[in-house]
Amino acid sequence: MNVDRVPAPLRIVFLGSDPIALPALEWLESEGRDIGSCVGVFTQPDRAVGRGQKTTPNAIKQWALSRGLPVLQPEKVGDSARESLAELRPDLSLVMAYGHILRDDFIAVPRLGTINLHASLLPRYRGASPIQTSIANGERETGISLMRIVRALDAGPVAETASVEIAPFDTAAEIEEKLARVCVPLLAATLPKLRDQALVFHEQDVTEVTYCRRLAKEDGALDFAAPASVLAARIRGLFPWPGCVVEMGGQKIKLGLAEALPTEGGDKGDSLAMPGDVLGLDERGLRVATGAGVLRLLKLQRPGGRMLSAGEFFRGFQEMSGVRLSSSPMPALVAKQAFPHRGKS
Repeated sequence: MNVDRVPAPLRIVFLGSDPIALPALEWLESEGRDIGSCVGVFTQPDRAVGRGQKTTPNAIKQWALSRGLPVLQPEKVGDSARESLAELRPDLSLVMAYGHILRDDFIAVPRLGTINLHASLLPRYRGASPIQTSIANGERETGISLMRIVRALDAGPVAETASVEIAPFDTAAEIEEKLARVCVPLLAATLPKLRDQALVFHEQDVTEVTYCRRLAKEDGALDFAAPASVLAARIRGLFPWPGCVVEMGGQKIKLGLAEALPTEGGDKGDSLAMPGDVLGLDERGLRVATGAGVLRLLKLQRPGGRMLSAGEFFRGFQEMSGVRLSSSPMPALVAKQAFPHRGKS
């Protein structure tokens, strides 16, 4: 009697440093365990975090240790890291938000290669901050691309994508949660094909390529001469980090959410206001003049405080009408060419 042989689960080594990957890892340990099993994790070295700068393991390391998995944290992915990977005898390396550039000889170790879950709809937003930049750039949709890793930055062929909507009030935090969830059905659909070497990869359209870069605190600057829609999108995209900041009453105030209002229907005399002029406080937030339209600030946070709705934030606050918020140049987040390398990616 012929009995079909059930394929053995793939031996998967995961490389990542961000909690966005946790739903996919949890799936591999539960419903997906017949398809693949995580046999080891590479992640960034422990870093000092928070106000106290306490050295803390990231969420991926904590997940791996709780399951007794080997954890490797090389400061640089060199020869010793390659040897450590080979010792795990992987069928496949799965990468998501790792934070290291991988050498060709490292990529080639698993028999089925190395694939990446990149958090954009490639070829748009190659680079280090695709979630934040897609929102800040006013996109209505983003997603996850399952691609083969090659030496060039996010330039490998793509097998499948999964899309999510960017809703009008979604911040980077909400979009990261959405993207984390869609990784699960994407892997469920593609890993069996990859195991059977039946997954088809397609080269990216190079005419559609755009790049984003690693973000810095300076990216939280706002230029109120820009349109309100541009400012609202940037505030959402850069929340929670690095966060857009304005100065009020001598304090650096972090903005958590804002919305753009059309010029029509604004205060009488809005057309005479200069960008950055505070027009008043209403039941939803603080209205500020911009280069086109009115920006309404909805959530704000004082240094050392928590994020509050505008109503809570301005309760008992000094009168704001007539105040002008200062502007600063906003560094470009998107380019047609890769940004100069500024450290690890």
